[in-house]
Amino acid sequence: MARRTKTRTETAEESVPKSARTRARLLDATAKVLAERGYAGTRLSDIAEEAHVQAPAIYYYYAHREELVGAVLTAGAEAMVGYLTERLAALPADSSPSVRLATAVEAHLRHELELSDYARAFIRNTNQVPPDISRPALDVLTAYFDVWRGLVADLAQAGLLRDDVDPSLGRMLVMGALNWCAEWWDPDRGPIDDLIVVAQSMVLHALRP
Repeated sequence: MARRTKTRTETAEESVPKSARTRARLLDATAKVLAERGYAGTRLSDIAEEAHVQAPAIYYYYAHREELVGAVLTAGAEAMVGYLTERLAALPADSSPSVRLATAVEAHLRHELELSDYARAFIRNTNQVPPDISRPALDVLTAYFDVWRGLVADLAQAGLLRDDVDPSLGRMLVMGALNWCAEWWDPDRGPIDDLIVVAQSMVLHALRP
């Protein structure tokens, strides 16, 4: 199954000024190139080709590559927080901690692997870029960590967290495993739904008694 990415360009209205549409195309293009090639392999010429603009035109909108990359990483962090929050809010109010945790696992994998180049670019590149570029995005992602911290805390409060699992360590190990999927998963391996089912099973069996 081909990855389907919701881009900012697709959602732009015709009334949006041309400069804003061009900026959106540049962000979309950078997210795609970063997601596929990584920070070290991302060149302005590749971004320009993907965005269908001349490379020198990029400097009209961004002073240098790092500024553009930083904008994409921050947008990726914002998208991750928004998507996870939206998915959890859509659950019935009486959903169990296990259901909420399983939903978070699905949201994370589906978003990073299928729906958003921005999320995948963030996950794959945050640790590769200089700290001054990644810091704004990491500040945004604090809210994402807070949601996951709450999910594990709810599991513990309901008596569904193993006694030998430290909540903080368990949460970080789970998130690390989910993030790593961006490095090896490929649609040719099979439907993403199969991956999600296995991940949900492994996470719940690892954390619960």
